[in-house]
Amino acid sequence: MRLARFALLTAALLPATAVAADAPGTPWWLWPIALFAVTFLLGIVAVLGGIGSGVLFVPIVGGFFPFHLDFVRGAGLLLALSGALSAGPGLLRSGLASLRLAMPLALVGSITSILGAMAGFALPVAAVQTALGAAILSIAALMWRVQRAERPLVDEPDVLGAALGMRGVFHDLATGEDVAWRVHRTPLGLVLFAGIGFMAGMFGLGAGWANVPVLNLVMGVPLRVSASTSGFLLSVIDTSAAWVYVNRGALLPMLVVPSILGVMLGARIGGRLLRTVHAATIRKLVISLMLVAGARALAKGLGIWT
Repeated sequence: MRLARFALLTAALLPATAVAADAPGTPWWLWPIALFAVTFLLGIVAVLGGIGSGVLFVPIVGGFFPFHLDFVRGAGLLLALSGALSAGPGLLRSGLASLRLAMPLALVGSITSILGAMAGFALPVAAVQTALGAAILSIAALMWRVQRAERPLVDEPDVLGAALGMRGVFHDLATGEDVAWRVHRTPLGLVLFAGIGFMAGMFGLGAGWANVPVLNLVMGVPLRVSASTSGFLLSVIDTSAAWVYVNRGALLPMLVVPSILGVMLGARIGGRLLRTVHAATIRKLVISLMLVAGARALAKGLGIWT
């Protein structure tokens, strides 16, 4: 019942903001309040759905609020970055996040995230908006089809992964055993992380939506290590891209401050609801929101619905 009310409230807020965006003479203070309300809901959904808030924030705020897309993309990066920086030290102390695994991938992703941010500023806004809509719809389709594996089987590590020392042991509290892990298909993983970094910088999406599937399904890293290392990777990749937005002046406090506050408070509520809400229901809700936001971004970029 609680989830049904939440879904109805989310669906009601998005059209309301779209109508308000077109209304002349809208008071400036209405936007921070509406932004806080929407990001509060997004923070709850992001935690329950196990995704980064940036992947929902950028297409929804960019599509339904009257802010320039450059400011929205910059805020989306800071949004993902704030959560990653707060969680990063704890993940490293827990022994689940692996520096040996993260640093080569973070180096590649950081370089391409800078290139992606520069490309996003060089391209016309309509082209970026269209590409964003197509990317969000593709991510929603990927989330619908991909199933994660708790402990993928890696028969033999590849040469590059072994040379970079991408291996380790973590203690599984659920079973009480120490689990050794290693990686394979490292060259493919590096190529994919180059693409992830480029998209993170160009669209301001963060990278949590793709980090875990690549680490887990492509490189064969256990799910717990993948999720923990993903948080650390976000803090490195997004920081590199964020400097480009800072240098271009594409950070608007009226947009950033209420968004971060809303997402952080929503995430706390989402953490409490995590034990009571069915994961399958939340997954469907997240994918539905992404489909709506992606379609809106695509239509806005193509000039069908401005």
